[in-house]
Amino acid sequence: MKTGFTSFLLFCFLSGCIASCQVKSGLEVLAEKGFDILRGKNVAVITNPTGVDKNYASIVDILTKADDINLVAIFAPEHGFFGGVQGNISDTTYPGTNVPVYSLYGSTRVIPDEKLKNVDVIVYDIQDIGSRSYTYISTMKLAMEQAAKNGKEFVVLDRPNPINGMVIDGPVLETKFRSFIGIAEIPYVHGMTSGELALYFNSELGIGCKLTVVPMKGWTRKMTWQDTGLPWIPTSPHIPEPDTPFYYPITGVIGELSIVSVGVGYTLPFKIIGAPWIDGKKLTDELNKKNLPGVFFHTFYFKPYYGIYKDQFCKGVRIIVKDPLNYKPFLTCLAIIDTLLKLHPDKFNFSNKEVRDRISTFDKACGTDEIRKKLVSGEDHLSIQNWCNPGIQDFVKKREKYLLY
Repeated sequence: MKTGFTSFLLFCFLSGCIASCQVKSGLEVLAEKGFDILRGKNVAVITNPTGVDKNYASIVDILTKADDINLVAIFAPEHGFFGGVQGNISDTTYPGTNVPVYSLYGSTRVIPDEKLKNVDVIVYDIQDIGSRSYTYISTMKLAMEQAAKNGKEFVVLDRPNPINGMVIDGPVLETKFRSFIGIAEIPYVHGMTSGELALYFNSELGIGCKLTVVPMKGWTRKMTWQDTGLPWIPTSPHIPEPDTPFYYPITGVIGELSIVSVGVGYTLPFKIIGAPWIDGKKLTDELNKKNLPGVFFHTFYFKPYYGIYKDQFCKGVRIIVKDPLNYKPFLTCLAIIDTLLKLHPDKFNFSNKEVRDRISTFDKACGTDEIRKKLVSGEDHLSIQNWCNPGIQDFVKKREKYLLY
């Protein structure tokens, strides 16, 4: 009994230490320095609702009030500066000011040259989620290229990778599959922060812009978001919670096929897999038999409010990430697809007309067509993972010199 009480006290102490941990974002670190590298300059900011300090103050409001900084433009990524928008975004003006807000997810994905004429420095401050297909890092890379082309400084205010900085998984993108949902030759789950990726892109991809990364203080690679003490702002409409980034790389690619619901349209986006024709219990049993690292599957039933299978009763599984430092999200994705192909070949296959129309997007998200070809040929998840491993190992070596933490 005494031992149990001692263990309880230790647990409380450790929990308190974790809860009290306060990582400082690049924004807060730069604020402590009085925004020295921005003083006396015309500044443009690429940001959205996630660009806040620990007190939820927006970088735009902070810079507007700062001395000797002239904020001349705001550029908004997918989902818009104010967030919550699906589809193309229009230009607007920041409320209460004359500062224009230009969309980088409307008629163009690239900052037009003329919008940079009166800009000295571009500041990037957006929370990413750690997966290659999430488009904010694509916006960052394209903006870095424009900065280099137009001779502008580029500053990245770093933020945590909410998954952690350890997990690396999935195929390295092949150059011919570059797209806005796969902007660079990195694994699907890269284990890097935006600042580290900026350094990697600038050198490895030959961008060569005048780059400054403002690192965080207090962040370590083993931290998940819950360890940081930072406030969570939904990064997009379907990434509402700080643990959703764990699940996006498991089911996001599957969702591109529009065969099953991945919870988009229900209250658990990316955390579930289901369809009216799935045998939920059998799918659960088969997936748990695979003993995939760090995850567990629970039979789950739901009815989507919108999207695929709207108002239809779906059967499937809820995915539970039990060990975020050791799970393999893309391996888990492959195991789910492989199992569905075997359990429901009449419904889940790549030859259905509806699916054929989505194959190009699926391949772009994977960064290669080899994943699909290997699945169709009957290769299992472990075999495909082994095919991915050499690319991952090469990337791990390349990224080493760009790690800041």
